[in-house]
Amino acid sequence: MKKYFFIFLLFTETCFTQPVRDTSFNIQSTYVKEVKMRPYIKIASPSFSKNTLSEYNIAYRNVGGRDLLLDIFYPKDKSKKKPAVLLIFGGGWKSGDKTHNYAMAAVLATHNYVAVSAKYRLSPEAIYPAAVFDLKEAIRWMKANAKKYGIDTSQIAVMGTSAGGQLAALIGTTNNNRQFEDTIENKKYSSTVQAIIDIDGILAFKHPESQEGASASLWLGGTYEQKPENWIQASALKHVDKNTVPFLFLNSSLPRFHAGRNDMIAKMNKLNIYSEVHEFPDTPHPFWFFDPWFDPMMKYAIDFLNKTFKK
Repeated sequence: MKKYFFIFLLFTETCFTQPVRDTSFNIQSTYVKEVKMRPYIKIASPSFSKNTLSEYNIAYRNVGGRDLLLDIFYPKDKSKKKPAVLLIFGGGWKSGDKTHNYAMAAVLATHNYVAVSAKYRLSPEAIYPAAVFDLKEAIRWMKANAKKYGIDTSQIAVMGTSAGGQLAALIGTTNNNRQFEDTIENKKYSSTVQAIIDIDGILAFKHPESQEGASASLWLGGTYEQKPENWIQASALKHVDKNTVPFLFLNSSLPRFHAGRNDMIAKMNKLNIYSEVHEFPDTPHPFWFFDPWFDPMMKYAIDFLNKTFKK
């Protein structure tokens, strides 16, 4: 029943509140592709705890006359404020959906975190930096609604996969950077975050380890030769400074999907900024969708968050 409910949510949202979108990146088609090479994998589907609540398709900002929506999962007990995590889906900045984050949200909510999964504008609709503006607004929404959902506004993390990991890294390294602010709603709240979890998202678009091409060019408004300023400014590696927050890298075994990671860690080490790296051997890029990697991945994430927020 839960499976069909999620399909219904996706259908209603796509048909009635969203423009036509690229749906080429989805969990089922990714599974069909990857199981041919690794027949032992299964789609991770943890259950939501009976002690958690959820709300779906909440408008967090209005752009061009339409609402951008998010889903929120939170513990029933709101007697004490909880840390919160903004989950950012991937799909090459052009595809993907907020429903892709439900498995991670289930684990986070069960471990006493508030989890938010937000839509953001993808490249067929709006190029860089629109997605960054949208997601920073989602953080402001979380702070504006903190009392209702029991959120501790001083303990917010961003956690993303692939393109979502790149966005999480960029958002978390540009706290208080006016270049990345375009707020319409919730102006009285900041978009600052206190921790970053990047799951196989690149840290630099133009880098010896990077192999970015058509998808990045579409999102960044042109090739590197056409838009070098965007390729540089959209790279989290450029923005590391003394204000960068603790960082967890969770990676597949494919080096191109963590381009710039080692250089970023070197920068953070010089600034005494805490970071962790966990790389899973013999893994496909979208490993976060599947067992046997999902559970250990989430354990690393929960342990990092608990340590960072001193739970």
